[in-house]
Amino acid sequence: MSLPIVAIIGRPNVGKSTIVNRLAGRKEAIVHDEPGITRDRTYKQAFWQDREFQVVDTGGLVFDDDSEFLPEIREQAMYALAEASVAIFIVDGQLGPTSADAEIADWLRQQSVPVLLAVNKCESPEQGLMQAAQFWELGLGEPYAVSGIHGSGLGDLLDAAIAYLPAIGELPETDEIKVAIVGRPNVGKSSLLNAFVGQTRAIVSPISGTTRDTIDTLIERNDTRYRLIDTAGIRKKKNVEYGAEFFSINRAFKAIRRADVVLLVIDAIDGVTEQDQKLIGRVVDEGRACVLVVNKWDAVDKDSHTIYDYDRHLDDRLYYMSWAERVYVSAKTGQRVHKILDLVDVAASEHQRRVATSVINEVLEEAIAWKSPPTNRQGRQGKIYYGTQVRTQPPTIALFVNDPKRFNDNYRRYIERQIREQLGFTGTPMRLIWRGKKARDVEDRGVNRAAKV
Repeated sequence: MSLPIVAIIGRPNVGKSTIVNRLAGRKEAIVHDEPGITRDRTYKQAFWQDREFQVVDTGGLVFDDDSEFLPEIREQAMYALAEASVAIFIVDGQLGPTSADAEIADWLRQQSVPVLLAVNKCESPEQGLMQAAQFWELGLGEPYAVSGIHGSGLGDLLDAAIAYLPAIGELPETDEIKVAIVGRPNVGKSSLLNAFVGQTRAIVSPISGTTRDTIDTLIERNDTRYRLIDTAGIRKKKNVEYGAEFFSINRAFKAIRRADVVLLVIDAIDGVTEQDQKLIGRVVDEGRACVLVVNKWDAVDKDSHTIYDYDRHLDDRLYYMSWAERVYVSAKTGQRVHKILDLVDVAASEHQRRVATSVINEVLEEAIAWKSPPTNRQGRQGKIYYGTQVRTQPPTIALFVNDPKRFNDNYRRYIERQIREQLGFTGTPMRLIWRGKKARDVEDRGVNRAAKV
């Protein structure tokens, strides 16, 4: 059973995202002194008293203007209201009632969802009641004086809100695979999210920077739950000014960090760019599993050699990431989109797989038999004593050797290649830690000391 939803509605710049952050207890929604920062609807989990619910932030509503993104924002607000148990209409107590507030109030009265009126920016307890009293004229019942910045008045508002939430039992703990959708601007990330969900979950536009907040969406398939995280397009650092885009990109990086699997979306027309390579480097540095999604494949002129030529292009540009599976899709038409989650399942499983020490050492023995460790100029040869997996996510194997300096990069790559060929780890980076004899001795002494105790 999913959590009930509380929708936050209002015109631009009344403090909706500030209140969402306050209710969720986390500063996740972007707050900036600029109209139109929030565009898509974004969900955050919250609780009050003994009730858990989701609070959904929406873009600022403007009815008399059909310019850039405003029709799409209205559509997103309609989706939010359609699934909400109660809506909270936010107004600005410092400005007082406006014609735009009255227009939204008239529209809300036509909806079937119950509506509570919250008068934000009532920072002073003495003046707050007077500021709120002005909004009785909207005809939506009692106006609650609140402050998103300080949190005052939100308790009374939430007491009223949870009365409309359906009573549900304790929700069972459900494992989920967190999947971050990452890429440059305009590669089709939001279109891909919409293709997964089967509805307009995120606004899609040819204008760069349409998505700003990270957008979490839960879907289920074959008894597996996925949390899809759409992110803002990440441009080169030198092109990003401090402001909304700066915060959007920081949230995209955080999405990579908290994901189990990253879908790195590449524009099939542009091919792999320098920025794509930097993003993939970020994914590898964070140790995240990854699937390469080549989008807009329907727009590529193809013959019998196209797929092989493109594979070679990816191999050349992303040679250090040969472990990642790739899929050629069209988010616009839905072509092969269903295959992505199959690859996500494999990558997530391999990312947290643990291999027995005995199996790892069998692989090492065979690899050494085929190719002995190098010998340095003094005639001293490297020696691998044993290996063991020390952690997962990503799989990390410690190799205990006589001296790490005796193993050059070529031999280290050879060992990693042999481990991958024998053990798999498809879709996930793998880390090898080369520990010298001194480190091994220290560890052995620690084990012996613990045994004596």
